[in-house]
Amino acid sequence: MLRRPLEYGAGAGITGLTTAVLLARAGKNVAVLEARSIGAAATGNTTAKVSLLQGTVLSDIRRHQGDDTLQAYVDGNREAQAWLLHYLDHRGVDCQRRTAYTYATTAEGRSALEEELQACRAAGVEAQWTEETELPFPVTGALMLEDQAQIHPMALLQALVDELYERGGVVREGTRVTGVTGTDRRDIPLTVETTAGRLRADQLVLATGAPILDRGGYFAKLTAHRSYALSFRLPAESRGQSPKGMYLSADSPSRTTRTVPLPEGTDAGEELLLVGGSDHVVGRAQSHGYSSHQAAVDELEAWTQEHFPGAQRTHAWAAQDYRAGTAVPFMGALPRGGGDIYVATGFNKWGMTNGVAAALALSSELLHQDLGSGGTMPWAQTLMDTSLTGATLLTGLKDNLEVGAHLLGDWAQAQLHSLPQDPPAEGEGVVGRKDGRPVAVSTVDGETCELSAVCPHMGGILTWNDAERSWDCPLHASRFSHDGALLEGPAVGDLKPPR
Repeated sequence: MLRRPLEYGAGAGITGLTTAVLLARAGKNVAVLEARSIGAAATGNTTAKVSLLQGTVLSDIRRHQGDDTLQAYVDGNREAQAWLLHYLDHRGVDCQRRTAYTYATTAEGRSALEEELQACRAAGVEAQWTEETELPFPVTGALMLEDQAQIHPMALLQALVDELYERGGVVREGTRVTGVTGTDRRDIPLTVETTAGRLRADQLVLATGAPILDRGGYFAKLTAHRSYALSFRLPAESRGQSPKGMYLSADSPSRTTRTVPLPEGTDAGEELLLVGGSDHVVGRAQSHGYSSHQAAVDELEAWTQEHFPGAQRTHAWAAQDYRAGTAVPFMGALPRGGGDIYVATGFNKWGMTNGVAAALALSSELLHQDLGSGGTMPWAQTLMDTSLTGATLLTGLKDNLEVGAHLLGDWAQAQLHSLPQDPPAEGEGVVGRKDGRPVAVSTVDGETCELSAVCPHMGGILTWNDAERSWDCPLHASRFSHDGALLEGPAVGDLKPPR
């Protein structure tokens, strides 16, 4: 055991590691527990834009929450951006300063940009209107904000881990938090249940994407989206023509593009083109007009080939992001956590700034509580106190009606259809009835696996993700590998073989 006072954090992404470093700097003893590996979830798969121009996020916040909350959000993101860029410079981690753009290609998108520009002006973000971009297709308008940044997220995480170890903290990979007890009294430490045994802690910070404790019902207040990213090497004659700015569309389907500098020792001046988008609610690709998950990836590939002919794909991956029903991130004490469990989630694809903002807010709150130092920033207090408005309640009601419809409909379909006698083809998965129970069967790398098709979190029927060869829950976005290992989401256990 480490000497007390001891802080545990669950999740070794940008939020968990930044919080840990800030607490370790103040002399706290900190351990970060990571279920998989450092950066395995959202942070390691982000496009890593460190920008105050965030698509149409600001106008969405203004519409749902008003100008005071909008200003708090921008103030927090501005402070987080400044902290992060200073940290990168201090630790010698490379970043590229770029101009950020949000663009539209339709009249509807242009209208959304005009509303976003008004929100930027209301919050002091100095975005400018332009109709000239580096994109190889016409636009109906664009917003631009100079001197933003892009980074390599894993380089940042490595710097944070290095500093945490320098200050006596630890990271324990392959250790999943599965529960917490002892939250009813402030004078006794928490008991943190993990796959490696029981641990004792004074405080626990949950920075796990979706909180793995259901207290507070965050699983019902968040909507999880899966989006895809591809990187390409452009033909030699086109390399100087790739856009240097960071671009994000205001229209649907979403598109994000930026370039990725190659490491030293490669072709001088060559950069890869990164293209992302085709997002959909986790487990519900068909509800967004895609015949399958792979169809969403194929759409992204086709779009790239249309606008950047001859591009050769080098890598492909996906990321999972959570949007809060409040339109702003959740950060603060977990309800029914006895004041010793804290949560940060709902970054809506802008974790590079929101994750750091949450870390600044939570570490300050913890230090003020325990040491009498620190103290919550005004912007942080506003965000922590943000309540559900009528608009966000309607959004949450709509989302949960869709969840209920999937729960009932998917169970009905699983019970109606028996499993086929033959195993699925390579890379395919199917759900059906076997011995009166929903069973999931897939074939990957020649191995056929049979598992329970019921998500252990809240009983959703899983769907097959043919792009990533995983089982995804359309209710609250837990994901499992083809052989049942938990990948992410609010579930805390693996899939079991059918009984």
